[in-house]
Amino acid sequence: MIQIDHLTKRYGKARGVTELTLHVPQGCCFGFIGPNGAGKSTTIRTLLGLLTPTAGSARVLGLDCVRERQKILAQVGYMPSEAMFYPNMRVGEVIRLSADLRRRDCGREAAALCEALELDTHKRIRELSLGNRKKVSIVCAMQHRPRLYILDEPTSGLDPLVQRAFWSELEKRQREGAAVFLSSHVLYEVQRYCHRAAIIREGRLVVEGTTQELDIENKFFDYYEGRVRS
Repeated sequence: MIQIDHLTKRYGKARGVTELTLHVPQGCCFGFIGPNGAGKSTTIRTLLGLLTPTAGSARVLGLDCVRERQKILAQVGYMPSEAMFYPNMRVGEVIRLSADLRRRDCGREAAALCEALELDTHKRIRELSLGNRKKVSIVCAMQHRPRLYILDEPTSGLDPLVQRAFWSELEKRQREGAAVFLSSHVLYEVQRYCHRAAIIREGRLVVEGTTQELDIENKFFDYYEGRVRS
């Protein structure tokens, strides 16, 4: 689903990521973790074709992230860390706009997601709390039932019941073959729901493996603070 090979991205003299190699197979939930500024957002934006690599390559669903960006964006469910929408639009209008941009009729799926997340589609975006804006973002990312989800801090601001509903739906889709690439600071979330995980620090991959092997919750800070080297 995702194939990153020796990916390097620099911003002039500033570091983005360096020689990053990761593979995410079908049906896998892959956790991508590290401190702020480690290169997680650079990696995600490169996968979506929003940044051009300095060196190396990245492919999503078998498509080249530079040459075939539009095809990737049409097929991936992306959820950014910040849920920003037109403030005067109603929730239902934003969700329909997201579906229309993909030229898809997602009405039935969107309605089911809104019910599961307890999302009021009649409210205007400016009236919503952070948690409810996150719900809108979830529906926009999931309503077209993509094969791959790229999620950046998806559960921040959500109450525990909504988090449970979100993960229940996502796990069901994984069983159907979808893959998830998850960037999160919630270590418990990564440990519980992800099959594999990678820790990145200062733009470089530190360690990658199954979450059982890494024991994320107990050992992450050793890698985070540099006490353990790859």
